[in-house]
Amino acid sequence: VGEVAAPVLGPGELRLRVAAAAVNRADLLQRQGLYPPPPGASPVLGLECAGTVAEVGAGVTGWKPGDRAMALLAGGGYAEEVVVPAPCAMPVPARLSLEEAAAIPEVFLTVFLNVFQLGGLESGGFALVHGGGSGIGTAAIQMVREAGAKVLVTAGSDEKCRRCLELGADAAVNYRTGDFAAEARAFSGGRGVDVVLDSIGAPYLAKNLASLAVGGRLVLIGLMGGAKAEIGLGELLVRRLSLIGSTLRSRSTAEKGAIVAGFLGRFGSALEAGRLRAVVDRVLPLAEAPAAHRVLKASEHFGKVVLRMA
Repeated sequence: VGEVAAPVLGPGELRLRVAAAAVNRADLLQRQGLYPPPPGASPVLGLECAGTVAEVGAGVTGWKPGDRAMALLAGGGYAEEVVVPAPCAMPVPARLSLEEAAAIPEVFLTVFLNVFQLGGLESGGFALVHGGGSGIGTAAIQMVREAGAKVLVTAGSDEKCRRCLELGADAAVNYRTGDFAAEARAFSGGRGVDVVLDSIGAPYLAKNLASLAVGGRLVLIGLMGGAKAEIGLGELLVRRLSLIGSTLRSRSTAEKGAIVAGFLGRFGSALEAGRLRAVVDRVLPLAEAPAAHRVLKASEHFGKVVLRMA
Protein backbone atom coordinates (compact mmCIF):
# COMPACT_ATOMS: atom_id res chain seq x y z
CA VAL A 1 0.00 0.00 0.00
CA GLY A 2 1.40 3.37 -1.02
CA GLU A 3 0.60 6.89 -2.13
CA VAL A 4 -0.09 7.82 -5.76
CA ALA A 5 -1.47 10.94 -7.41
CA ALA A 6 -5.25 11.21 -7.45
CA PRO A 7 -6.71 10.17 -10.83
CA VAL A 8 -7.62 13.00 -13.18
CA LEU A 9 -11.34 13.50 -13.83
CA GLY A 10 -12.25 13.94 -17.49
CA PRO A 11 -15.45 14.85 -19.33
CA GLY A 12 -18.12 12.18 -19.11
CA GLU A 13 -16.59 10.64 -15.98
CA LEU A 14 -17.37 10.28 -12.28
CA ARG A 15 -14.89 10.47 -9.44
CA LEU A 16 -15.78 7.90 -6.77
CA ARG A 17 -14.59 7.82 -3.20
CA VAL A 18 -14.11 4.08 -2.95
CA ALA A 19 -15.53 2.23 0.05
CA ALA A 20 -14.74 -1.28 -1.17
CA ALA A 21 -13.32 -3.16 -4.14
CA ALA A 22 -13.75 -6.82 -5.01
CA VAL A 23 -10.95 -9.21 -5.96
CA ASN A 24 -10.99 -11.13 -9.26
CA ARG A 25 -8.71 -13.78 -10.73
CA ALA A 26 -7.73 -11.26 -13.40
CA ASP A 27 -6.08 -9.27 -10.60
CA LEU A 28 -3.83 -12.24 -9.84
CA LEU A 29 -2.83 -12.46 -13.50
CA GLN A 30 -2.14 -8.72 -13.69
CA ARG A 31 -0.03 -8.89 -10.53
CA GLN A 32 2.11 -11.53 -12.24
CA GLY A 33 2.51 -9.46 -15.40
CA LEU A 34 0.28 -11.77 -17.45
CA TYR A 35 -2.71 -9.44 -17.98
CA PRO A 36 -1.63 -5.83 -18.54
CA PRO A 37 -4.27 -3.09 -18.31
CA PRO A 38 -5.67 -1.74 -21.58
CA PRO A 39 -4.01 1.39 -23.00
CA GLY A 40 -4.87 4.44 -20.90
CA ALA A 41 -6.25 2.43 -17.96
CA SER A 42 -4.95 2.80 -14.42
CA PRO A 43 -2.07 0.42 -13.60
CA VAL A 44 -3.57 0.02 -10.11
CA LEU A 45 -5.31 -3.33 -9.61
CA GLY A 46 -9.09 -3.58 -9.31
CA LEU A 47 -11.84 -4.18 -11.89
CA GLU A 48 -14.88 -3.26 -9.78
CA CYS A 49 -15.70 -1.11 -6.79
CA ALA A 50 -18.43 0.69 -4.91
CA GLY A 51 -18.47 4.01 -3.12
CA THR A 52 -19.93 7.50 -3.26
CA VAL A 53 -19.73 10.07 -6.03
CA ALA A 54 -17.22 12.76 -5.05
CA GLU A 55 -17.20 14.76 -8.31
CA VAL A 56 -19.15 14.79 -11.56
CA GLY A 57 -17.36 15.45 -14.85
CA ALA A 58 -18.52 17.76 -17.60
CA GLY A 59 -21.44 16.48 -19.63
CA VAL A 60 -22.57 13.88 -17.08
CA THR A 61 -26.25 13.84 -16.14
CA GLY A 62 -28.18 11.74 -13.65
CA TRP A 63 -25.49 11.72 -10.96
CA LYS A 64 -24.63 14.12 -8.14
CA PRO A 65 -22.04 14.18 -5.34
CA GLY A 66 -23.03 11.86 -2.50
CA ASP A 67 -24.84 9.31 -4.69
CA ARG A 68 -23.91 5.69 -4.02
CA ALA A 69 -22.44 3.99 -7.08
CA MET A 70 -20.95 0.65 -8.07
CA ALA A 71 -18.74 0.57 -11.12
CA LEU A 72 -17.13 -1.66 -13.72
CA LEU A 73 -13.51 -0.56 -14.11
CA ALA A 74 -10.66 -1.10 -16.55
CA GLY A 75 -8.39 -0.76 -13.51
CA GLY A 76 -7.81 1.33 -10.39
CA GLY A 77 -10.25 -0.18 -7.90
CA TYR A 78 -7.73 -0.94 -5.11
CA ALA A 79 -7.55 2.75 -4.18
CA GLU A 80 -9.33 5.42 -2.18
CA GLU A 81 -10.41 7.22 -5.35
CA VAL A 82 -11.11 6.13 -8.91
CA VAL A 83 -12.50 7.80 -12.01
CA VAL A 84 -14.89 5.85 -14.21
CA PRO A 85 -16.86 6.64 -17.38
CA ALA A 86 -20.40 7.42 -16.25
CA PRO A 87 -21.97 4.71 -18.50
CA CYS A 88 -19.98 2.09 -16.54
CA ALA A 89 -21.48 3.08 -13.17
CA MET A 90 -24.72 1.80 -11.65
CA PRO A 91 -26.78 3.06 -8.69
CA VAL A 92 -26.42 0.92 -5.56
CA PRO A 93 -29.78 -0.52 -4.47
CA ALA A 94 -30.87 0.73 -1.04
CA ARG A 95 -30.84 -2.78 0.46
CA LEU A 96 -27.14 -3.33 -0.35
CA SER A 97 -24.12 -2.25 1.65
CA LEU A 98 -21.26 -0.76 -0.33
CA GLU A 99 -19.17 -3.85 0.44
CA GLU A 100 -21.87 -6.06 -1.10
CA ALA A 101 -22.26 -3.70 -4.05
CA ALA A 102 -18.52 -3.83 -4.79
CA ALA A 103 -18.90 -7.56 -5.52
CA ILE A 104 -21.54 -7.11 -8.21
CA PRO A 105 -20.34 -5.29 -11.37
CA GLU A 106 -17.61 -7.52 -12.81
CA VAL A 107 -19.27 -10.89 -12.28
CA PHE A 108 -22.92 -10.02 -12.92
CA LEU A 109 -22.06 -8.09 -16.08
CA THR A 110 -19.76 -10.92 -17.22
CA VAL A 111 -22.60 -13.42 -16.85
CA PHE A 112 -25.09 -11.13 -18.58
CA LEU A 113 -22.77 -10.58 -21.54
CA ASN A 114 -21.66 -14.17 -21.98
CA VAL A 115 -24.59 -16.33 -20.95
CA PHE A 116 -27.44 -14.13 -22.18
CA GLN A 117 -26.17 -11.76 -24.88
CA LEU A 118 -23.56 -14.00 -26.55
CA GLY A 119 -24.86 -17.37 -25.32
CA GLY A 120 -28.49 -16.52 -26.08
CA LEU A 121 -29.87 -18.48 -23.11
CA GLU A 122 -33.65 -18.30 -23.03
CA SER A 123 -36.37 -19.23 -20.55
CA GLY A 124 -36.67 -23.00 -20.41
CA GLY A 125 -33.10 -23.51 -21.62
CA PHE A 126 -30.18 -25.29 -19.98
CA ALA A 127 -26.77 -23.91 -19.01
CA LEU A 128 -23.55 -25.48 -17.73
CA VAL A 129 -21.37 -23.12 -15.68
CA HIS A 130 -17.93 -24.12 -14.49
CA GLY A 131 -16.73 -22.91 -11.10
CA GLY A 132 -20.13 -22.71 -9.43
CA GLY A 133 -18.58 -21.53 -6.17
CA SER A 134 -16.75 -18.61 -7.77
CA GLY A 135 -18.00 -15.06 -8.04
CA ILE A 136 -19.09 -15.68 -11.62
CA GLY A 137 -20.62 -19.03 -10.69
CA THR A 138 -22.67 -17.68 -7.82
CA ALA A 139 -23.89 -14.80 -10.01
CA ALA A 140 -24.76 -17.18 -12.85
CA ILE A 141 -26.77 -19.51 -10.62
CA GLN A 142 -29.02 -16.64 -9.56
CA MET A 143 -29.35 -15.00 -12.97
CA VAL A 144 -30.15 -18.23 -14.83
CA ARG A 145 -32.80 -19.06 -12.23
CA GLU A 146 -34.23 -15.54 -12.48
CA ALA A 147 -34.42 -15.92 -16.27
CA GLY A 148 -36.49 -19.10 -16.00
CA ALA A 149 -33.76 -21.45 -17.23
CA LYS A 150 -31.93 -24.32 -15.52
CA VAL A 151 -28.28 -24.45 -14.52
CA LEU A 152 -25.80 -27.25 -13.85
CA VAL A 153 -22.56 -26.18 -12.16
CA THR A 154 -19.23 -27.80 -11.46
CA ALA A 155 -17.28 -27.27 -8.25
CA GLY A 156 -14.18 -28.73 -6.62
CA SER A 157 -15.72 -30.25 -3.50
CA ASP A 158 -18.92 -31.87 -2.33
CA GLU A 159 -19.34 -29.02 0.16
CA LYS A 160 -19.19 -26.38 -2.59
CA CYS A 161 -21.64 -28.43 -4.66
CA ARG A 162 -24.02 -28.46 -1.69
CA ARG A 163 -23.76 -24.70 -1.28
CA CYS A 164 -24.40 -24.17 -5.00
CA LEU A 165 -27.58 -26.22 -4.73
CA GLU A 166 -28.67 -24.19 -1.69
CA LEU A 167 -28.11 -21.00 -3.70
CA GLY A 168 -30.41 -22.26 -6.44
CA ALA A 169 -28.43 -24.43 -8.88
CA ASP A 170 -30.57 -27.21 -10.33
CA ALA A 171 -27.68 -29.68 -10.30
CA ALA A 172 -24.01 -29.72 -9.30
CA VAL A 173 -21.15 -32.10 -10.02
CA ASN A 174 -17.79 -32.40 -8.26
CA TYR A 175 -15.37 -32.16 -11.17
CA ARG A 176 -12.75 -34.11 -9.21
CA THR A 177 -14.93 -37.22 -9.00
CA GLY A 178 -17.69 -36.85 -11.61
CA ASP A 179 -18.10 -36.60 -15.40
CA PHE A 180 -19.71 -33.23 -16.12
CA ALA A 181 -20.37 -34.06 -19.79
CA ALA A 182 -22.38 -37.14 -18.85
CA GLU A 183 -24.13 -35.16 -16.12
CA ALA A 184 -24.98 -32.38 -18.60
CA ARG A 185 -26.68 -34.81 -20.94
CA ALA A 186 -28.60 -36.48 -18.10
CA PHE A 187 -29.53 -33.10 -16.59
CA SER A 188 -31.01 -31.93 -19.92
CA GLY A 189 -32.92 -35.12 -20.66
CA GLY A 190 -30.32 -36.34 -23.14
CA ARG A 191 -30.38 -33.31 -25.47
CA GLY A 192 -27.38 -31.44 -24.04
CA VAL A 193 -27.19 -27.89 -22.71
CA ASP A 194 -27.72 -24.72 -24.73
CA VAL A 195 -24.82 -22.73 -23.27
CA VAL A 196 -21.55 -23.62 -21.55
CA LEU A 197 -19.70 -20.84 -19.68
CA ASP A 198 -16.06 -21.87 -19.26
CA SER A 199 -12.97 -20.25 -17.76
CA ILE A 200 -10.78 -23.38 -17.78
CA GLY A 201 -9.96 -23.75 -21.48
CA ALA A 202 -7.95 -26.53 -23.07
CA PRO A 203 -8.51 -29.51 -20.76
CA TYR A 204 -12.29 -29.00 -20.77
CA LEU A 205 -12.75 -28.29 -24.48
CA ALA A 206 -13.73 -31.76 -25.71
CA LYS A 207 -16.09 -32.42 -22.80
CA ASN A 208 -17.61 -28.96 -23.13
CA LEU A 209 -18.47 -29.64 -26.77
CA ALA A 210 -19.84 -33.06 -25.83
CA SER A 211 -22.08 -31.35 -23.26
CA LEU A 212 -23.79 -29.12 -25.84
CA ALA A 213 -27.10 -29.65 -27.57
CA VAL A 214 -27.37 -29.27 -31.33
CA GLY A 215 -26.88 -25.56 -32.04
CA GLY A 216 -25.33 -24.97 -28.60
CA ARG A 217 -22.82 -22.26 -27.71
CA LEU A 218 -19.57 -22.65 -25.77
CA VAL A 219 -18.48 -19.25 -24.43
CA LEU A 220 -14.84 -19.20 -23.33
CA ILE A 221 -13.90 -16.46 -20.85
CA GLY A 222 -10.64 -17.76 -19.37
CA LEU A 223 -7.72 -20.13 -19.80
CA MET A 224 -6.99 -21.23 -16.24
CA GLY A 225 -6.22 -24.78 -17.37
CA GLY A 226 -4.32 -24.05 -20.59
CA ALA A 227 -4.58 -22.38 -23.98
CA LYS A 228 -3.91 -25.10 -26.55
CA ALA A 229 -6.15 -28.05 -27.45
CA GLU A 230 -7.04 -30.15 -30.48
CA ILE A 231 -10.59 -30.95 -31.55
CA GLY A 232 -12.33 -32.53 -34.49
CA LEU A 233 -13.98 -29.70 -36.41
CA GLY A 234 -16.49 -32.11 -37.90
CA GLU A 235 -18.36 -32.09 -34.60
CA LEU A 236 -18.87 -28.32 -34.86
CA LEU A 237 -20.24 -28.68 -38.40
CA VAL A 238 -22.52 -31.67 -37.90
CA ARG A 239 -24.01 -30.41 -34.62
CA ARG A 240 -23.91 -26.71 -35.60
CA LEU A 241 -21.96 -25.73 -32.49
CA SER A 242 -20.52 -22.27 -31.80
CA LEU A 243 -17.24 -21.61 -29.96
CA ILE A 244 -17.14 -17.98 -28.79
CA GLY A 245 -14.18 -16.25 -27.16
CA SER A 246 -15.02 -13.27 -24.97
CA THR A 247 -13.43 -10.68 -22.71
CA LEU A 248 -15.04 -7.72 -20.97
CA ARG A 249 -12.15 -5.54 -19.79
CA SER A 250 -10.81 -4.49 -23.19
CA ARG A 251 -14.18 -3.44 -24.63
CA SER A 252 -14.85 0.22 -25.39
CA THR A 253 -16.75 2.50 -23.03
CA ALA A 254 -19.67 2.48 -25.48
CA GLU A 255 -19.77 -1.32 -25.49
CA LYS A 256 -19.52 -1.54 -21.71
CA GLY A 257 -22.20 1.11 -21.33
CA ALA A 258 -24.53 -0.90 -23.56
CA ILE A 259 -23.87 -4.02 -21.47
CA VAL A 260 -24.61 -2.11 -18.25
CA ALA A 261 -27.82 -0.69 -19.71
CA GLY A 262 -28.89 -4.09 -20.97
CA PHE A 263 -28.21 -5.72 -17.61
CA LEU A 264 -30.19 -3.07 -15.71
CA GLY A 265 -33.03 -3.31 -18.20
CA ARG A 266 -33.35 -7.08 -17.81
CA PHE A 267 -32.19 -7.73 -14.24
CA GLY A 268 -32.29 -4.34 -12.50
CA SER A 269 -35.65 -4.93 -10.82
CA ALA A 270 -34.48 -8.33 -9.50
CA LEU A 271 -31.38 -6.66 -8.09
CA GLU A 272 -33.47 -3.93 -6.44
CA ALA A 273 -35.84 -6.51 -4.98
CA GLY A 274 -33.02 -8.61 -3.55
CA ARG A 275 -33.63 -11.67 -5.72
CA LEU A 276 -30.10 -11.20 -7.05
CA ARG A 277 -27.36 -10.60 -4.50
CA ALA A 278 -23.62 -10.75 -4.19
CA VAL A 279 -22.37 -13.76 -2.25
CA VAL A 280 -19.53 -12.31 -0.15
CA ASP A 281 -17.19 -14.90 1.34
CA ARG A 282 -15.11 -12.45 3.39
CA VAL A 283 -14.14 -8.80 3.66
CA LEU A 284 -10.50 -7.86 4.33
CA PRO A 285 -8.80 -4.47 4.73
CA LEU A 286 -6.88 -3.17 1.73
CA ALA A 287 -3.57 -3.85 3.48
CA GLU A 288 -4.42 -7.56 3.40
CA ALA A 289 -4.76 -7.69 -0.39
CA PRO A 290 -1.95 -10.29 -0.57
CA ALA A 291 -3.97 -12.58 1.72
CA ALA A 292 -7.04 -12.02 -0.45
CA HIS A 293 -5.07 -13.09 -3.51
CA ARG A 294 -3.87 -16.22 -1.74
CA VAL A 295 -7.47 -17.13 -0.88
CA LEU A 296 -8.49 -16.87 -4.55
CA LYS A 297 -5.45 -18.75 -5.80
CA ALA A 298 -6.21 -21.64 -3.42
CA SER A 299 -9.97 -21.52 -4.22
CA GLU A 300 -10.73 -21.33 -0.52
CA HIS A 301 -13.63 -18.94 -1.09
CA PHE A 302 -17.30 -19.32 -1.99
CA GLY A 303 -18.52 -16.25 -3.84
CA LYS A 304 -16.50 -13.06 -3.66
CA VAL A 305 -13.60 -11.68 -1.63
CA VAL A 306 -13.87 -7.95 -0.96
CA LEU A 307 -11.31 -5.37 0.14
CA ARG A 308 -12.42 -2.56 2.44
CA MET A 309 -10.76 0.83 2.09
CA ALA A 310 -9.48 2.59 5.19
